[in-house]
Amino acid sequence: MSKPEVLVAGRRLIDRTLEAAGGARRVVVVGPSAVAPPGAITTLEIPPDGGPVAGIAAGLAALGPGSAHVLVLACDVPRAAGAVDSLFGALAADAESDAAVGGADGAVLVDAQGRRQPLVGIYRRASLDVALDVLASGGGVRNASVRRLLDGLTLVDVPDIGGYAVDVDTWEDLVRAESLADDA
Repeated sequence: MSKPEVLVAGRRLIDRTLEAAGGARRVVVVGPSAVAPPGAITTLEIPPDGGPVAGIAAGLAALGPGSAHVLVLACDVPRAAGAVDSLFGALAADAESDAAVGGADGAVLVDAQGRRQPLVGIYRRASLDVALDVLASGGGVRNASVRRLLDGLTLVDVPDIGGYAVDVDTWEDLVRAESLADDA
């Protein structure tokens, strides 16, 4: 079983992530097509297993042009849906308050320990494209750090007041996510 197929409270991680992105005009799943619902746009990073930055690059390529903003969600954050409205709201509020300079490049969830969770964020597409170009010209996106990708971008931090940043990387994390799943 692949990670997107892991069940949390009876629902696959990928299904929870797709629900979180339910308001999007277009959704791209970066992962095996077998885990995505029928008809979903799917892609893989090239070469496979290139890490999250390579996944973001592949997802943007599959998404194509035309999106001003991109919601980036890792499938292993089963409660991310609870943060999506706050992320959009924070980016919109920043744009309104800082209209003279165009506002921030994105908004990211910040967990209870003060760590940014960049794979639960919304970003200006143009800002991500430029950041990916910089990484590509300096050694490539394969196995590049997400923090390095976002270095230099102006981001709005959105405090995780609901515990939405809980991710599933270990079996202990899965148990913790199970206990919180009904609260999302």
